[in-house]
Amino acid sequence: MVGTFRPRRLASAALLGALALGLAACGGEYPNSTFNHNTDFNADIDALWDKLLFWGTIVFIGVEVALVYTIFRFRRRPGAPTPKQVHGNTMLEITWTAIPAVILIFIAIPTVRTIFKTQAKAAPDALQVEVIGHQWWWEFKYPQLGITTANELYLPNGRTVNFQLKTVDVLHSFWIPQMGGKRDLISNRTNYLWFTPNKDLPSSAWNGFCAEFCGPSHANMKFRVYTVTPEEFEQWSAHQKQPAIFPAVAAAPAASAAAAVAPVPSGTGSTPVLLASLQGTAAPAADSAAPTPVQVPVWTFPREKLEKEFAYTIPTAKLPVSLSYDESLLAKGDAARGKELYSKSSCIGCHAIAGTPFNMAAVGPNLTHVGTRYTLAGGLYPNDAKHLAYWIKNAPAMKPGSLMPTLGKGLTDPKTKMVVNVGGLTDADIADIVAYLQALK
Repeated sequence: MVGTFRPRRLASAALLGALALGLAACGGEYPNSTFNHNTDFNADIDALWDKLLFWGTIVFIGVEVALVYTIFRFRRRPGAPTPKQVHGNTMLEITWTAIPAVILIFIAIPTVRTIFKTQAKAAPDALQVEVIGHQWWWEFKYPQLGITTANELYLPNGRTVNFQLKTVDVLHSFWIPQMGGKRDLISNRTNYLWFTPNKDLPSSAWNGFCAEFCGPSHANMKFRVYTVTPEEFEQWSAHQKQPAIFPAVAAAPAASAAAAVAPVPSGTGSTPVLLASLQGTAAPAADSAAPTPVQVPVWTFPREKLEKEFAYTIPTAKLPVSLSYDESLLAKGDAARGKELYSKSSCIGCHAIAGTPFNMAAVGPNLTHVGTRYTLAGGLYPNDAKHLAYWIKNAPAMKPGSLMPTLGKGLTDPKTKMVVNVGGLTDADIADIVAYLQALK
């Protein structure tokens, strides 16, 4: 049976496809697009993509034109004789083999050049950042600066950053779409990735993800990237180098002390913190021989700018329905009592807080300046008193597969299947610990 050609049906299908393509193109600016030039890596990859798309489009159009022409020119017609059988055409075969080979040369040269450029070693003066993937959170170390933090990455504009990518468990993949580059973290191997944020970028916030399935909370393994001016990065790193001081010491009223106080930058959301000693002891008297403590500004990316200007992945405020906590206790939390409870709990077996010698473990995120971070639980929840309390009480219920155990007294830990009694924390205990952790600016 010979089919009939139906132009109306073909036109309807083409119109539907054009409408779908048009709607997809009208989606506005996508916050995780890689098609931008925010870094040299982005620019190189985007340029390569444009070349591949150009030559691929030429090949596609050529093939489709030849195909459509052949279909219409040599279609079966009523009463037409049977087509003549031919052996082949040597010149035609050579031609359609040579043309793709030439096109592949135009594709291969820029591809190989880009591979060599992006795989080359970073500049010697690059900022070194060690990225360590955990199930399911990110650890960032700045070995040149002596800084360790988690889930929030600060980068200076205009300076090359060399990432050393490692994992302590399964495979992960480090991906910052707007900065370009996606590279795997492989067990027993260190991978490298480098790029330079454009020096003319305004201070900006970006999304970061794990792009390799790594377990039940793979989708919850997020992080934030802040590209800031060199001056802002210096302010941030100067504070991050300092140990956590608790409690914060009031500034000395003497004029001599004021001379040692670093100015707090206006409009940056900075908060002054006075660094007295590793143990948080009182500041020495103005007439003593001890040096006057220096006030170091706490600089973090301005919250008001973060909330108004950037389409980053917003942490969820929704809590699992199975959780319960007396939130009225949070207003009564005692930070000093919380520090004492924290130092006696199992928390010290997993976390580190610089300046507290009894607390230098490295299993979980470093909490030295946890009060300055905007997210917790691997970027899943906002870092506020409410969500921090629920997280401490029952982390596995907050995040599937969380390695942090259940700490709430009377609850059953999903891994051990045991009820937490000895060493468990009451809601009042948790409120005190929350007050302490939030005070660590």
